[in-house]
Amino acid sequence: MGRIGYFFLYLCLSIVAVFQIFPIIWLFLFSLKDNREIFAGSPFALPSKIKWENYLSVWEGGIGTYFFNSVWITGVSIFLTLLFGSMAVFVITRMNWKLNKFVLGLFMVGLMIPIHSALIPLFSMFLNVNLIDNPWAIVLTYTAYNLPITMMILLGFYYTIPREIEEAAIIDGASLHRLFFTILLPISAPILSTTAIINMIYNWNEFVFVNTFISSDKYKTLTVGIQNFVGQYMTDWGAIGATLVISVLPILIAFLFFSNKIVEGISSSAVKG
Repeated sequence: MGRIGYFFLYLCLSIVAVFQIFPIIWLFLFSLKDNREIFAGSPFALPSKIKWENYLSVWEGGIGTYFFNSVWITGVSIFLTLLFGSMAVFVITRMNWKLNKFVLGLFMVGLMIPIHSALIPLFSMFLNVNLIDNPWAIVLTYTAYNLPITMMILLGFYYTIPREIEEAAIIDGASLHRLFFTILLPISAPILSTTAIINMIYNWNEFVFVNTFISSDKYKTLTVGIQNFVGQYMTDWGAIGATLVISVLPILIAFLFFSNKIVEGISSSAVKG
């Protein structure tokens, strides 16, 4: 490819990058306007007066609680999903037993179950065990729903791990628990980072389960708590924009810090040898 080819390639990539970044910039400018500017002015105009008060008002309106709930619920759910998913994949791929393919099939069936079809059964089950309006209902639901996709990603990587590593560890006297926690898990760090990002995106942005199982403001997450800024007669759109900016930042930061790990994880699970 010559200079002209590279020029047009980089030009196309730059245009795509602008289209990708523009919504984030627009949202940030949106969060610095009041309702009059938002509806009366051009949507592409800069704010005539920067209203940092929008961020202050959402923080005083309880956004800190919603943010903290989103952080710990997402974090705990990701930890449990990666731990249980890794354990299940380890047992299915590295041990020989009759029902391993059948059990794997049962997990994969979870990919075909729509979220909305499980709302009523889950609500009934959590109601019977007194977990309605309890954040642990959300943690358990996220963990269960993310297990199939997590296991599917981990499967390709675990099949590429040479068995000689395990044989050498067992000869040195390592137990199954030590083999898993001190050898296989550290080796799996790149692919675990990839699955963690995927789970984070789903857990952080999920709305239906939280809106169904949680009613108290002290347990709500960002995606549901934003409804508190929508009034019957008046809606503070600047405050909603500030809330959206706050909710987007953790995902962007995660991508910036773990983008290399994501590419490395995808490559390691796709190439044998």
